[in-house]
Amino acid sequence: MYRIFTIPEAPDSTLGKIEKHLSENLMGFLGDHIVAREKPLQEIERDFEQADIPEEPQFVSEHTDFLLNKLVAHSVHTASPKFIGHMTSALPYFLLPLAKLMVGLNQNLVKIETSKAFTPLERNVIGMLHHLVYQRDAGFYNRWMHSAQHSLGAFCSGGTVANMTALWVARNQLLKADGDFAGIAADGLAAGLSHYGYKKLVILVSERGHYSLAKAADVLGIGRSNLVAVKTDENNRIRVDALAESCTKVEREGGKVLAIVGVAGTTETGHVDPLAEMAAIASQHGIHFHVDAAWGGATLLSNEYRKLLNGIELADSVTIDAHKQMYVPMGAGMVLFKSPSLVKSIEHHAEYIIRQGSKDLGSHSMEGSRPGMAMMVFSALHVIGRRGYELLINSSLEKARFFAQLIDQQDDFELVTEPELCLLTYRFVPPKVKAALSRASAEQIERLTPHLNALTRYIQKRQRESGKSFVSRTKLTPAQYHHQPSVVFRVVLANPLTTHEMLAEIIEEQRQIAEHATSLRGALHTEMRELGMLIDNL
Repeated sequence: MYRIFTIPEAPDSTLGKIEKHLSENLMGFLGDHIVAREKPLQEIERDFEQADIPEEPQFVSEHTDFLLNKLVAHSVHTASPKFIGHMTSALPYFLLPLAKLMVGLNQNLVKIETSKAFTPLERNVIGMLHHLVYQRDAGFYNRWMHSAQHSLGAFCSGGTVANMTALWVARNQLLKADGDFAGIAADGLAAGLSHYGYKKLVILVSERGHYSLAKAADVLGIGRSNLVAVKTDENNRIRVDALAESCTKVEREGGKVLAIVGVAGTTETGHVDPLAEMAAIASQHGIHFHVDAAWGGATLLSNEYRKLLNGIELADSVTIDAHKQMYVPMGAGMVLFKSPSLVKSIEHHAEYIIRQGSKDLGSHSMEGSRPGMAMMVFSALHVIGRRGYELLINSSLEKARFFAQLIDQQDDFELVTEPELCLLTYRFVPPKVKAALSRASAEQIERLTPHLNALTRYIQKRQRESGKSFVSRTKLTPAQYHHQPSVVFRVVLANPLTTHEMLAEIIEEQRQIAEHATSLRGALHTEMRELGMLIDNL
């Protein structure tokens, strides 16, 4: 037991070889050890079904061999330049040794006593991201960045906890202490509603809002039914007129809108809400305005495309995930607050930890024990720099526009949503069906859509199983198809290693898979004949 805490394995051991391979060629290691063919999850589960804790210790190399064969081999190659289905990308190589350093230091960021220099480092990172969003002057950050009684934000495990923290602050700020009411944190939600005379609290967000907001509404006692989805326009952005009507309706019913949530980079289509107009409505009604920029927030690092997020600086709080377009490992979410004093509404203290007057970060965050992920963001910001990030962001957006043009040039594919950031959606449609859809009635589209949905699902599943490339799928209600629920391919083009040639290959692979979907295409053919759309073959 003493050895495993003090003496590393020899360089020629399995673990030693892994470390060397990872440090010299990460992509090569992943390519060599992650198998391309998909293994059914039920088979993988058999390797992890032993419920008893092992009685005897095991040699590290022996255990590492197990991990290589049973875990690594069947993990997802998220760093692959042809893995373009989700918001996960290749990581810069320099983060691997830094991650080892971070794990070795094992700092707990909840308190100064277990983090020391990591605490001012984290506050520094929060300050840099706050400046990225709000662009206050140097005097502001000199005064507030390291203030024990204030905070410009908090690190979180991800966007879910960041959104929850923002709404927690909004709730406690709204139902704050007043007269004989000690505040919601002390007296609870029912007492707060009664004291202020509200029948309910409501959160307003677009139909494209992230599911984490429903979790927040649940945990904070607001109720999922009081998370109201506001209609979006044909570009998947919230309709400002519908938002204003929703605010008025809630007030008329005796409720209070706790928060309006703007989305800067929707998960499904990557679109950005009209943030400035939403901020104006929030200000008019005295409502907390939060922006979920978990995905799109990094766009602010590009001077050229920063304008896409105009109005974000008006938000009371903002969520950004550094483990998305800032290219650091998972578990680096942040919530930022425009006012340094907002966090006082959620402040917690204890005698043995996060004491009154200390600079312990745990006093202003939902999570307790957590690692020093701020170090990874700090290092990335310095090694890559703003100009390096701008290059990455610009490249991603321009790559998405290239792919959209490529899809438009095909006679058997169609673009469903245009890219605003680096997300887009599209689907395969046989040429004659594509031509017929342009003149089809609402009834005909309703009849054809289930067949096209089945074809899209088939292609996406077979492509994933082949292991050569990966795109995800989602379901949208496109205005051009009378809002029929339509299954579409969804791609995220954030990986800097993805090339134009690879994108063309992905399209060709999907086309070849579609050629083998004879029964599905036959059913689509039959449906069109019955509808009198007169085509001979597909």
